[in-house]
Amino acid sequence: MKLHFASICISIMLATGLCNMYGASSRIYYMDSKKGNDNFSGVSINQAWKSLDRLNKETFKPGDRILFKAGTEYIGQFEPMGSGAENSPIVVDTYGEGTKPILHGRGEEQQTVLLKNIEYWEINNIEVTNLGNTDKAGRNGILIYAWDNGDTKHIHLRNITVRDVNGSNVKKDGGGNGIHWNCGGKEIPTRFIDLLIENCHIYRCQRNGITGGGNSSRDSWHPSLNVVIRGNLIEQVPGDGIVPIACDGALVEYNILRDSPDILQMQDAAAGIWPWGSDNTIIQYNEVSGQKAKWDAQGFDADYNCINTTIRYNFSHDNYGGMIMICNDGESLGKSWNVGTENTIIHGNISINDGLRPYPTRPGWFSPIIHISGPASNSVISDNIFVVIKKDIENLDRSMITIDNWGGPWPKNTLFKNNTFYIEDGEKAYKFSMGKGENTIFDGNAFYGKFINKPNDTNEKEKDKNINFLNNIIFPEGYPHFLQERVIKILESIN
Repeated sequence: MKLHFASICISIMLATGLCNMYGASSRIYYMDSKKGNDNFSGVSINQAWKSLDRLNKETFKPGDRILFKAGTEYIGQFEPMGSGAENSPIVVDTYGEGTKPILHGRGEEQQTVLLKNIEYWEINNIEVTNLGNTDKAGRNGILIYAWDNGDTKHIHLRNITVRDVNGSNVKKDGGGNGIHWNCGGKEIPTRFIDLLIENCHIYRCQRNGITGGGNSSRDSWHPSLNVVIRGNLIEQVPGDGIVPIACDGALVEYNILRDSPDILQMQDAAAGIWPWGSDNTIIQYNEVSGQKAKWDAQGFDADYNCINTTIRYNFSHDNYGGMIMICNDGESLGKSWNVGTENTIIHGNISINDGLRPYPTRPGWFSPIIHISGPASNSVISDNIFVVIKKDIENLDRSMITIDNWGGPWPKNTLFKNNTFYIEDGEKAYKFSMGKGENTIFDGNAFYGKFINKPNDTNEKEKDKNINFLNNIIFPEGYPHFLQERVIKILESIN
């Protein structure tokens, strides 16, 4: 009885505090699919609504809260109306004890949750599925969409589980995503400002994990700002993991991508984390492993129509296609959708056992650990560690670096500085295929193991014969401690 009375008191205090925080006009709406009733008022626990249909009829106001009861499940789509305001967002969360409330789209619409032309929303602690009877291109778990809406601000997704979304695994058909955002317009330039996707778990989604869209063409360049993708776990997703598109200054950090199933078609390319049509992107403190796309399949990629991409202090391991690709399509360079791939920085990363595709792909056996393709310019690859583990695959592409000419032109002004290339004793020689890249420079790198066509490095570091990177790896300065622990754990499992 005392505990029950205390619980009531706490609920009253919380309700009072929420009223003070959000203003007297804001309300708390309750959802309970088990005991609710759509004829109720919805504004108390005992008057909770039952269905998403009823919820979608309400137009919400700044400071409102929508609370789903823990342990409940809902069928249909959540398509809310109304916007919050600065310092007074509309918040979706849970109440009670138990598992996250689940919203099942069942493939009835292209998405289970649709945030369309609304702003100042925060959605927390729910679970979303969108599993139809058959796969369908363009299907999403959550879609954030703005069109002819101007600057659309403050959309935050936190601690959401998105699973079992059966879009198409074919990219050109429209794919599918766990979470996707897109913005644009013919009348009003539209973009997102302050878009946060944090601590979400995305799994068993076809084709991709978290992707974006927007005004990427340079003749209508209007990038989204303050886009942050942080602390998410993406697994059992066969295609692209995280792809910010049409952003300026996007931050992608502390994410884990793993266990990508090998089910894409041969023509379909995918990679772990990469920007497209974005400038000043920072990708840091992430771990990507097990990317198994038939083409590309690197842990990280600096793709075309991107300026000033920085990929630093990440951990890449056991990816079929290698650790990193830097690329540009020479045939479209200079057109509105391809300003170039310039000023890319790849710094302080660790790659272990990447480049292990066990079968031939488009051009045959191809899985270089570093792939630079087409007219990418002014790239700096510095202070990284590339560890090659002995493999028993006879025909494996044993390439440390491959430079080639996508679309005709070659990369230019590429600097490899202070990197360590380490090949485990007993493994076959790895080759450097530098092609006709212009002004490719090696400066101060260390080479352990057997190599073919090892490049000239006038300041090559002398080998330390006492160093064994499998037992005592020396981390780049600034490498985060939590990733150091992950690297050591992976090396211990190899040993």
